[in-house]
Amino acid sequence: MDIALKYNLPPAAILAIASVESGYGRGYVALITGNILSLGANKDEKALPSVYLPNIKNPYKVLYNKEEIKKYKKSDLVWKQRPKSLKKDYRPQNISGTTKDLDYFDFYKKRRKEANLKNIEDFCSKWISLNNKFKVFKEARALINKRVKQHGKEILFSKELNVEFINSIGGKKNSFNYRKSWPKKVTAVLNKTGLVKLSKDIYKNKDFNKVW
Repeated sequence: MDIALKYNLPPAAILAIASVESGYGRGYVALITGNILSLGANKDEKALPSVYLPNIKNPYKVLYNKEEIKKYKKSDLVWKQRPKSLKKDYRPQNISGTTKDLDYFDFYKKRRKEANLKNIEDFCSKWISLNNKFKVFKEARALINKRVKQHGKEILFSKELNVEFINSIGGKKNSFNYRKSWPKKVTAVLNKTGLVKLSKDIYKNKDFNKVW
């Protein structure tokens, strides 16, 4: 909430995007890297490389935590070489971009939270920016700037603007996600979880647990 408001972006939309991109926080790339928004790594940033990891079949789940893997019989595991993620790795510098300590954030949960927040700040400050080389992100920034100038920060809690923002950065070429189904998925999460009302109530200084 604080980061989104600092950069004048709709918090509910960002939460919905993070939910879809990270598989509600359960995706193995997000869990390993702290990158819940699936932001691609720039040339000067380290990305999660190809990793050899097992999965269980039912329910399907990729395992990366050494202690959790030990709990299963060998016959229950299917090992695969997972492709390069191309996603920025927010683990500490000495292990970022490597196959070492893939379960680091499981042991350092405070660091995971910090990584998640840094990931969101990168999205708000670097991706949705007039300085971004891609037109779609520049236009999204200009759109939000115009709306906030006209209506103030309250507009960031408008369902219409949240949906407009989601559609402005996805479902087209050279966007956050080119698939036409992506904005629909994110909007469905936004609606089904009541994120607009949730974020608006928190903004009005209501207790999260009561609101939820």
